Amino acid sequence: MIVVSSREFRENQGKYLDMANDGQDIVLKSRGRGSFRLTPIHKDDALMSEEEFYTEIDHSIQQAKEGKVLKQHDGESVDDFVNRLLCTE
Repeated sequence: MIVVSSREFRENQGKYLDMANDGQDIVLKSRGRGSFRLTPIHKDDALMSEEEFYTEIDHSIQQAKEGKVLKQHDGESVDDFVNRLLCTE
């Protein structure tokens, strides 16, 4: 783990962002604001607020109650089912 001051980070942002992107643990320490961990966000990461998350869950529950679901067919492989799901979005 690498710990850097906010000043050091400002002066070398690109260096530390590249290191975090390469898997290095980078902790940014700020005297007045505390400490922060730099973590890259990948395409599979969900970026939504807690409120948005629960809204999506409520919507999905409502769809299930209304029967708006996709089911795996008898004899259908998991791979085929997932591919079918991906094609319907």
